[in-house]
Amino acid sequence: MSLPKLSVLEICAGAGGQSSGLEKAGFEHELAVEIDRDAAATLRLNRPEWAVQEGDVREVDGKKFRGIDLLAGGVPCPPFSMAGKQLGAADERDLFPEALRLVDEAKPSAVMLENVRGLASARFGPYRDSILSELNRMGYQASWQLLFSSDFGVPQLRPRFILVAFRGTGIDSFEWPKPTGERAVVGATLLPLMKANGWKGAKAWANRANGIGPTVVGGSKKHGGADLGPTRAKQGWLMLGVDGKGIANEAPSPDHPLDHIPRLTNPMVALVQGFDKNWKFSGLKTSTYRQIGNAFPPPVAAGVGSAIREALGAGILEQDLKVVA
Repeated sequence: MSLPKLSVLEICAGAGGQSSGLEKAGFEHELAVEIDRDAAATLRLNRPEWAVQEGDVREVDGKKFRGIDLLAGGVPCPPFSMAGKQLGAADERDLFPEALRLVDEAKPSAVMLENVRGLASARFGPYRDSILSELNRMGYQASWQLLFSSDFGVPQLRPRFILVAFRGTGIDSFEWPKPTGERAVVGATLLPLMKANGWKGAKAWANRANGIGPTVVGGSKKHGGADLGPTRAKQGWLMLGVDGKGIANEAPSPDHPLDHIPRLTNPMVALVQGFDKNWKFSGLKTSTYRQIGNAFPPPVAAGVGSAIREALGAGILEQDLKVVA
């Protein structure tokens, strides 16, 4: 029995990491909401057929999407990031209340919200409990899980803390996705791009870069530039033979020495994030890097999305069997 097409309302969609992953999992976008102009342009560039709303999620009327299959989003991470002040609910950028408002208005069959590992810390235990209580009040059962992107074929650690919720008893059919077993490494992933301009040291570099990269950090318009993150992350990249102090415009050329320590280009960082090589980005270099660096890796989104789809499908099948009986 083939499952019907399922619909999704996505908030804080960014440059399409979660969007493209959910698409691969079999979801069709009713609307993708993103406040950043360049990121919204990226969504339109890759999926002109989607309805993309450039603006604040606070402007979205959830009642217009009543009964949608999935409400998904990568709500802003600064309120919970280890690199920030960790203000949580006191941070004006915390959009969990808006996500819950939309759940209450749209009453989706399932919910998927992702954030940084910091939200999993003991400090935010009461905050997590408050979210679960509110969802329970609305008739949802929910579960949190910490997933590592490296378990889903992505060549970086990138832990993500994910909330999945189902209306009614749907969560009884849900199982968190298991690691794919495909342990991608930086060198093998990036070798085709690293050697594209004829650098003779590319193969030797790839052999040295035989490991998983640190988490890519995109930063924000106020903080962080086009580099691979804080000092510890840069040190981790250097151990893989990558200069993390900036982003290059192009791959090394034949003029570069064999022992050159290259910087990554934006297309390389996109591959490290798990984007399809054909996914394009709108905006200048730094904006493009931030879009890529702040994304939810598509393979992880696809894994969780597929698990949600299977659970929803099981619920649909169960209802059909009851009708037949």
